[in-house]
Amino acid sequence: MTHFRQSSRLPWRLATVLFMSWFLAGCGINDIPTYDEQVKAAWGQVENQYQRRADLIPNLVETVRAYAQHERETLTAVIEARAKATSIQVDAGTLDDPQKLQQYQQAQDQLSGALSRLMVVSERYPELKANQNFLALQSQLEGTENRISVARRDFIAAVERYNTEIRTFPGRIWHGLLYRDMPVRESFEATTQGAEQAPQVQFR
Repeated sequence: MTHFRQSSRLPWRLATVLFMSWFLAGCGINDIPTYDEQVKAAWGQVENQYQRRADLIPNLVETVRAYAQHERETLTAVIEARAKATSIQVDAGTLDDPQKLQQYQQAQDQLSGALSRLMVVSERYPELKANQNFLALQSQLEGTENRISVARRDFIAAVERYNTEIRTFPGRIWHGLLYRDMPVRESFEATTQGAEQAPQVQFR
């Protein structure tokens, strides 16, 4: 009889466990770590697109130099800005550091400014503007800038969703109980070997 009673209780215990799992999932207990992973994934895309841009710069500088050797100051500024931008790394471990994130963004913005000045300089050289390699690089650069904008927008949206979750009910409760080590995030790794080094460009 005792064995029968114990056996009859097993389905009820199993049902209780399944119900509690469903209930907790429905209450959003997993939302915070899920949104946290989405933030990290979105940041990875931001890094990827900035790295894609950095990878285009050595060829771009070489192409411009071939037609505009007198623009030494502008070319040097691009090289130095690239070196600085690729030397600052913000990965999942430092994504919660507002100062590091600001330094990263400032360096990328400086590189954007240097590239803009380089594009202005290219307007002075008709042969450069007609060069097929330059036109291809310019097109790739423009496409990459667009992808950077999209990646940054997606990152900002992911951070907003994460921050909203831990500040509102019921996420605020789960944050206080289970996820205290996951802070509010600021809204706004290099992938290529040697990206931290400036491209070697010899001026003649």
